[in-house]
Amino acid sequence: MATPNVAAKKETGSNGGNLFTGIVIVACIVIGIIIWKFVMGAPGNFENEKEMISSGAEAGHPKPGNYLAMVYKGGKIVPVLMGLLLMVVVFSIERFFVISKAAGKGSLDKFMKNVQANIKNDNIDAAIADCDKQEGSVANAIKAALVKYKEVKKEGFDSEAAADTIQKEIEEATSLEMPMLEKNLTIISTLVSLGTLAGLLGTVTGMITAFGALATSGTPDQAALANGISEALINTATGISTSALAIIMYNFFTSKIDTLTYSIDEAGSTIVGTYRRLRGSLRG
Repeated sequence: MATPNVAAKKETGSNGGNLFTGIVIVACIVIGIIIWKFVMGAPGNFENEKEMISSGAEAGHPKPGNYLAMVYKGGKIVPVLMGLLLMVVVFSIERFFVISKAAGKGSLDKFMKNVQANIKNDNIDAAIADCDKQEGSVANAIKAALVKYKEVKKEGFDSEAAADTIQKEIEEATSLEMPMLEKNLTIISTLVSLGTLAGLLGTVTGMITAFGALATSGTPDQAALANGISEALINTATGISTSALAIIMYNFFTSKIDTLTYSIDEAGSTIVGTYRRLRGSLRG
């Protein structure tokens, strides 16, 4: 069970994180709407530019090769997809900096080798000094276990009781340090599905427009038919792009977090094993 200080830190971090998450979500949707309306939908992107400026008419046919105007013609689902894509980018950047900070200042592999070597040689003070230099979540969790190691060593606990005490300290330190690394990964994983579903919704609305043009009496409205198909394809492409990026970033960050967690577990096993050998040699 977590101590009151650990629980308080978790609650404070959770509240701050929730506020940041809410602000980012709203801001990304607003920015997506602004980009769609005023950048992609700018009169200069369309052939009837002068008419649009004078009368404020709805955007007409995009200029040849103007991809901003083409995406704008994807309809009102596009700004939502733009917002979702921006969320993936913003949360990915935020997670990158958080996870990089958790790994510490220097090379994590080199740090782990030095710490394990010092622990095996029962040079705990040197291992703690390595943690102070490295900083980050991994170093903090390992340092907490090393400090507990020194305490139980002085108190003279038997091997199994001390091992349990040290293991609990590692778990408590990990419960404080690691969950923040996974916080916004849930949002990124959710965006995988939302991107696909929003793109599918845009595809359906575009096909409705296309079939509506075919259903008109007499000669089908070719412009409306083309716009409907274009809307469907643009939304499909944007939704797939959003989901693909979200999947890549989610798997990338999950792999990074697994590496950090494994490093803590590995160091914890070394600390516990060293203490057991120490107590065994004293008994012998």
